[in-house]
Amino acid sequence: VASNGEDVVKKSSKEAFGLLPDVQAAITRLSSLKGVGPATASAVLAAGAPDLTAFMSDEAVEILPGLKPIQYTAKHYALYLDKMVALAAKLNKVDPQRDWTPHRLELCLWAMTTAARLQLQLLTDVDVKGSGTQEKTPDPDRDQRPAKKLKIL
Repeated sequence: VASNGEDVVKKSSKEAFGLLPDVQAAITRLSSLKGVGPATASAVLAAGAPDLTAFMSDEAVEILPGLKPIQYTAKHYALYLDKMVALAAKLNKVDPQRDWTPHRLELCLWAMTTAARLQLQLLTDVDVKGSGTQEKTPDPDRDQRPAKKLKIL
């Protein structure tokens, strides 16, 4: 990647972003740089166009059905992005905030996969079927807090 001159990188990046919303053409343009494949190109595009693209992280690709084994090709990225766009649209239908993008979805899939791999208990108190959280274990500090004194007038 360091063998690409600054001017070449700037020119290729500008041209790639100019090709949007044709994501595949933009991926192809960035992939013409030395040492840049579709996954790296997707990282660049996701930073500048998160509503159209998603970074092709291993964690997100691995969790989506039908995409194993991971292939770092433009064709595989197209399959991945199609799934991410469809899932983001599906989430926007059920989420009242309607702020899901392919990039945001990738970040969530990455965090969920990484937490599971590290065996973090990030989602133990989240009620995924409802809209809030449910407390499964009592707060151990709750009963140990001093009670507030009532002021009697």
